[in-house]
Amino acid sequence: MEKEFSDTAKYNEAAVIVSESYKGKTRVIPKVPIRDLSDFSIYYTPGIAEVSRRIAADPGMSFELTGRWNSVAILTDGTRVLGLGNVGPHAAMPVMEGKALIFNYLGGVNAVPITMMIRSSDEFMAVARALEPSFGGYNLEDIESPKCFFLLQNLQKELNIPVWHDDQLGTASITLAGLTNALKVTGRRREDSWIVLLGSGAANIATATLLGSAGFDLGKIILVDSHGILHPEREDMDSLMINHPWKYDLAMKTNSERIKGGAEEALKGADIVISAAKSQPGFIKKEWIRSMNRDPIVFALANPLPEIWPNDAKEAGASVVATGRGDFPNQINNSLVFPAVFRGVLDARAKGVNMDVMVTASNEIAAFVKVPSEDHIVPSMNDWEMYPQVAAAVAAKTSEIGLARKNGTRGQFLSIATDIIEENRRFYQKAFDNGLIKDFRGVIEVGKKN
Repeated sequence: MEKEFSDTAKYNEAAVIVSESYKGKTRVIPKVPIRDLSDFSIYYTPGIAEVSRRIAADPGMSFELTGRWNSVAILTDGTRVLGLGNVGPHAAMPVMEGKALIFNYLGGVNAVPITMMIRSSDEFMAVARALEPSFGGYNLEDIESPKCFFLLQNLQKELNIPVWHDDQLGTASITLAGLTNALKVTGRRREDSWIVLLGSGAANIATATLLGSAGFDLGKIILVDSHGILHPEREDMDSLMINHPWKYDLAMKTNSERIKGGAEEALKGADIVISAAKSQPGFIKKEWIRSMNRDPIVFALANPLPEIWPNDAKEAGASVVATGRGDFPNQINNSLVFPAVFRGVLDARAKGVNMDVMVTASNEIAAFVKVPSEDHIVPSMNDWEMYPQVAAAVAAKTSEIGLARKNGTRGQFLSIATDIIEENRRFYQKAFDNGLIKDFRGVIEVGKKN
């Protein structure tokens, strides 16, 4: 525990020093040669007029003749940032810059942070609609619940580009991937497994929905929120129907045995617990794990501290334990998902993303782990080969189900994704090796001395 807090303080200090020194994590640089100013006759006026005319005649050509094909906007209002809460759009910017860096480094995606000073869902929708011609996709980020559900649902319906909310879809996808392999390790089947979802926020509501799409029995899923187990007879159902229809819908479809009570009652006899509830070790008690079925699967995903320490879960009988942290085995990390998914939908010039695409991505991530074990159910971020493979599977799926503007085979998309990601890595490494990107270790040491 002391080391955890010491490490956090160290990283906090380093982040401030690095941010002050570099003044931003990404930048825009030319990707075309500029030999002299005469080249602007091609890139700008007069030559560029013909490019504009062709796009005016066919707006879809904007994906082929401009950088739109590889551009994603990270949209946020800063109402639910990391573990910080409602810090607002200004304070959200450094987090969105970090997200943009991951998009680019792992997926070769040009991601632009856009933090919005807006008050309502309608204003958010208006900004998103207005910006659509500039981007090939949207990643919604750090938006309070239930606003995030409304925005995702309506923007996916209205816009002609993929809209993704990583707190929902990214978490759900990597959770499904990890769970797929955990089932193999413990000898379980999807349709027979009883699952408890502790916490009914964005992540677990999306996870429940995705599990249903992936072949799990919704009737054998139990959701627990701060008021207890969700079930149709709960006294707040009328309020949920009006204020949170997404949670209400799951209350109607899950918990077929109408179990009532709280977390303790929900976990009795369960096979799996997936918690995105409270960053507090001991929130999930050892005796609750002991009351579960044989060799239970425990995903304690709160950050920075899991709801139960892995060694405590193991001592209580858990067979497979996953957390959201990188210093324990089985890190359930969204960064294994969104760079590859967006690489795939961008390469296919996709018009949208849906549950079928997400299941495909999850299955591909799970399949990358050839021999799952108790301590290895998901890949790591160092598994570079996984990203183009997932991207290719996603792109091919969008082509198969009619969402792609640019159709192709999995092999064709794999070649495209591999080339883009590898070229991006080579460019970065050469810039770093040549000192164009300076190593921050010296910056941190100087900052500490000052």
